[in-house]
Amino acid sequence: MKKKSIFGLIIISSAIFWLGGCSFPGLGGANRSEETIAIGSMATSENQILANLTKQMIEHYTDEKVVMINNLGTSTVAHNAMVNEDINISAGRYTGTDLSGTLNLEPEKDPKKAFEIVSKEFKSRYQQEWLPSYGFANTYAFMVSKKTAEKYKLEKISDLKNVAGELTAGVDTSWINRDGDGYKAFSDTYDVSFKKVYPMQIGLVYDAVAAEKMDVVLGYSTDGRISSYDLVILEDDLKFFPPYDASIVMSETLIKNKPELKPILEKLSGKIDTETMQQLNYEADNNLLEPENVARQFLRDNNFFEGDDN
Repeated sequence: MKKKSIFGLIIISSAIFWLGGCSFPGLGGANRSEETIAIGSMATSENQILANLTKQMIEHYTDEKVVMINNLGTSTVAHNAMVNEDINISAGRYTGTDLSGTLNLEPEKDPKKAFEIVSKEFKSRYQQEWLPSYGFANTYAFMVSKKTAEKYKLEKISDLKNVAGELTAGVDTSWINRDGDGYKAFSDTYDVSFKKVYPMQIGLVYDAVAAEKMDVVLGYSTDGRISSYDLVILEDDLKFFPPYDASIVMSETLIKNKPELKPILEKLSGKIDTETMQQLNYEADNNLLEPENVARQFLRDNNFFEGDDN
């Protein structure tokens, strides 16, 4: 019992340490040389794949040594790590998350404007630079089985309007009662009311719709199970969900000290679309390949390492 209490105290203390703007000893800040390249990622497969892409690009095109910190729990933790200089590259940041979370600004539905806002604000507030997007957004997406899509002729969310009363929907538990961009706002925007809505853990929705236990589900647009289950994403034709375009964020200090890095990492911009990210996530989550190997194979398959003898 005592051991459990101590363990809980360590977790709480660690969370306060990060959120309070403090650095973990040995990871960065004053303990890390400005010359060290430290890449941070969250614990998701997607973020770790992106971090490994970033790391391998730097190591392939330069002689630099790179440190990886790949267990940052949330975007808030990743942001604080950048501010504290524990890391100087954040490999996978999302416009919608940082716009409303980090910057505490109103959501922006236009992807280009959202990117412009986060770029400008991060530069002025934090001396950090957002590189152009990888080419995909990981946002909420409504999806159905191919059978359901064909039966009801569903291509976009608006197509649900006249048939939703016959359909059950499984949605993220945290989304259903959320103000602003939750179920009520969605229902009002699209004039859609499902037969019954079931709150679910988001990790379970893909299996539920594939097994026909749900007719429609709300998931993440880059999840690897979308392609493996041959699910159909319904287009958000009224642009209800904010964009969550993924980008690399670099500290301006690192760009100044090592100007060759920015053009190297910009080679990744626009090179990964949603379907490609789904497949990369599938390789890690379903085929259980290490993110490092998934990233390396992608770079080789797409000739980033052209001329490499390995």
